[in-house]
Order: sequence, then C-alpha cells, then structure tokens
Amino acid sequence: MKVRGEKQESSDSNEGSKGKMTLVLALVALVSAFGSSFQYGYNVSVINSPAPYMQDFYNQTYINRHEVPMDSGFQTFLWSLTVSMFPLGGFFGSLMVWPLVNNCGRKGTLLINNLFSIGAAILMGTSELAKTFEVIILSRVIMGIYAGLASNVVPMFLGEISPKNLRGAVGVVPQLFITVGILVAQILGLNSILGNAEGWPVLLGLTGIPSLIQLLILPFFPESPRYLLIQKGNEEQARRALQKLRGWDDVDDELEEMRQEDLSEREEGQFTVLSLCTFRGLRWQLISIIVMMMGQQLSGVNAVFYYADSIFESAGVDKSNVQYVTVSIGAINVVMTLLAVFIVESLGRRILLLAGFGLCCVSCAVLTLALNLQSTVPWMSYLSIVCVIVYIIGHAIGASPIPFVMITEMFLQSSRPAAFMVGGSVHWLCNFTVGLVFLYMTAGLGPYSFLIFCAICLATIVYVFFIVPETKNKTFMEINRIMAKRNKVEIQEDKEELKDFQTVPGGQSEKKGISSSEL
Repeated sequence: MKVRGEKQESSDSNEGSKGKMTLVLALVALVSAFGSSFQYGYNVSVINSPAPYMQDFYNQTYINRHEVPMDSGFQTFLWSLTVSMFPLGGFFGSLMVWPLVNNCGRKGTLLINNLFSIGAAILMGTSELAKTFEVIILSRVIMGIYAGLASNVVPMFLGEISPKNLRGAVGVVPQLFITVGILVAQILGLNSILGNAEGWPVLLGLTGIPSLIQLLILPFFPESPRYLLIQKGNEEQARRALQKLRGWDDVDDELEEMRQEDLSEREEGQFTVLSLCTFRGLRWQLISIIVMMMGQQLSGVNAVFYYADSIFESAGVDKSNVQYVTVSIGAINVVMTLLAVFIVESLGRRILLLAGFGLCCVSCAVLTLALNLQSTVPWMSYLSIVCVIVYIIGHAIGASPIPFVMITEMFLQSSRPAAFMVGGSVHWLCNFTVGLVFLYMTAGLGPYSFLIFCAICLATIVYVFFIVPETKNKTFMEINRIMAKRNKVEIQEDKEELKDFQTVPGGQSEKKGISSSEL
C-alpha cells in the first residue's frame, strides 16, 4: 500500500503544476487538428455550393463522349454517389485505425494518412483538365478513408498526450477544426469566390494544402508517450517525449501512472475488435460509445443543415442571399465549439452531453411544429430559424465534440485503438445511412421526420443520464475503476485492494497480476 500512498501524495502535491498548456502541446494540437480534422470538415461541405456546376461538368463530359445528354436519373445517381462515397470511405478508414495506430504509432499514422489527402487533392484538382468525372467519385472515397482515419486518430493522439486536467479541452480541438473546415469551405464556395463554373476544381484541390503543411511540420513533434512506453516498451523515448510536452524534467509521476496502467492490463495484451466486444470488463464502455456515436449522427444534424436553406427562404430571405445565411450558421457552429473548448473542463462532459442533446431534442420538436404551421401562422417561419440556431448550438457544445473525447477517456491503452475502430465505424455508418435514407424520409414524412430525430436525442439523454459517468480531471485508471463497478467486476477489485493491505513489498507484481485479470 505504501507505494500507492506515496504516489498519491506526490501526484496531489504536483497537481498545481500538472496541467500547464505548454507551447509544444498547443502546437501539436493545432498542427494535428489543422492538418487532419480541418479537412474532414472541409470535405463534408465543399461540394454543396458548386454542386450545379459540377453536375453540368458531369453532363458535358458525358455529351463529349456519347454525343447525347446524360439521363436525369443517371445524373442524380452519379451525384448521390459523389456525396455518399465520402462517408462510405470514412467507414473503411475507421477499419484501418487499429492496425495502423498499433504498428505505426499515432503520429506515424497521421503522417501516412496525409498521402491519401494529397493524392486525392491532385486528382480532384485536375479532374476538369482530364475531362473525367469518375476521378472525382474515386477521390471522394479516398478523402473519406483519409477523414475516417483522421477523425479517430487525432482525438486518440491528443487525448494521450494531454495532462488529465486539459484532456477535455484539447480533445475538443479536433471538433473545433472540423467546424472551421466546414466554414472555410462555405466561404470559399460562395459564388463570388470559387463556387462557380471556373473555380470548383481549385476549391476541391485546396484540401491538399493542410496535409502538406502537416507532413512538413509534424515530424518535429513527439509521438504519444503512452504509445512509446506501453506499446513499444521504450521508457527513455517516452520520458523525453513527456518532458518536451510538459515543459519540465520531472515527469516521474505520469510515467508511474502509465506503468500502473501497463501492468494492470498486461495479461490481456492488445484488444482486437472481437475480444473488445466479448470482454465483460469493458461491456458498458463499449455500449456507451456506440450509443453516443449513434446519437451524434442520427440526431439529425445533416437534416438540419439540409433543411436550413429552405427554412430561411420560407422566412423571406432572398434566394441569392441564402448562401450567406448558411455561412453565418457555419460561423455560429465554430463559435459554440470554441466555447466548448473553454467550458468542458469546468462544467464536465456529462453536463455538456445532456445539455447539448437536450437543446437538440427541444429544437427538433418545436421545429416540427413550426414547419407545419408556417403556411398559416406567418411568424412561425422565424421560430423555425431560432430552432435551427438553437439546434446548431446544442450540437456544437455537446453532441459533436464530446463522444470522441469520451472514447479516449473510457478505455485504457490496450483497448483504445479497437474502441476507436468500433466508435468510428458506427459514426461513419450512421452518417452514410442518414445520407441515404434522409431524402426518402423527407419525401414520405416531410417535417415530421424531425420527430424521429427528437426521439433519438431523448433516448440518448436518458442513456447518458443513467449510465455515462463524469470523467473530467480523472486519470484513465480512475475512470476504469468507476466503469469496473458498472461492469460488476468490483468484487474482484475489492479483493485485490484487501490483498494489497497485506502485500509485502516483494509481492507487488503478484498483486498486479490479480488486478490485470480482473479489471
């Protein structure tokens, strides 16, 4: 018990100095998020503005080849492929997370991933010159794979390198850059800038630039110390990486905490997705991330963005000005996600999840009412605008950023890659499904489709309220103990604690063996 007591005292005494945001940590977060997460956001919305011009190009290319115009049904099919290939690629990218992060490291995976982005950017940028639209569809798959990897690896990397009291704030940075990417694509996609017949290939090709910047800068920053120590067993490199990230030499406490984590799970080895799904000790963590990821994507965020234009038009906004209103929604999204960065450590994850999904739930319900009554009650169209803004705020502070932070926090080193693979796959599959089903839903249900999203938000709130614990300012091991009680494996841990009181110093490794098999 003495060892643990000493460790506790020293970590408490070091608490005041523990969570400093150093320049190196800030730069790693910015370079990783700008080089990877930014492009996920950028490519989500980049084809919205130039869609009519790109469809003209598809048609013109077809005429040049076959000397007859493209059938409208075939054109719609090709365009839906162009849109939906991105989330499908994201799903395949998520499946590559586990092998890549375990073999190449977190930083190594991000660097390799840039090659996908740069290749796809060159193909998309030159597609008009090459007079081929198939290349655009292929590039959307490649960009999807890139985004699938980026959306999982960046939160994992940043969560592992951050001190525990900054982990939430740093963990929201990738989501912040996703929203910035969406906004930048909306601004550059304005008709007066690049959203026109001449500019769209440049608009698509610009996505390679952040990757190039990351490829040049990221190699100079440290790899995840947890990966170096726990998975590579290289304590010296891990110590040097931690010293760089923390800005001081005394990192023994954090290294000791990593060793505890390593010893506690050495017996299980690296989790595969199959062993993760069948392991009782991680059952509720796994269910929690699946529920949160499904809630995030099936809560109707794509639907609200899709409906936004028509909602604003019905409120009397001139059709030529709707694109500027869309940009302003993108700006609200960025501002509220930026707010989440600053409040996630003070309010905690649970509050933001509950408040975020709560706002989404209420606004979906009111939006259903407003859309149905706006033809008879004139001011209802303004209420629907308020609902859209409230919805975006709710999603930006909780539903969008927090689930990825929670995956990092609810799993230990050995199970984290497999957990991100599961969470990421659910994220992208649900994204793909919504894109596929939503048009049919609106055709069949009209505004009532928002009631489905309302119900999904409500179900997620109930689950989070009863099951998901608060994780702010806790070490990964502390969170693991909280979840162990939920998984009904606390009895074994209590036995282990009792044994710990009787353990002679030499028996320490025996104690660890017990904890590893039970936790």
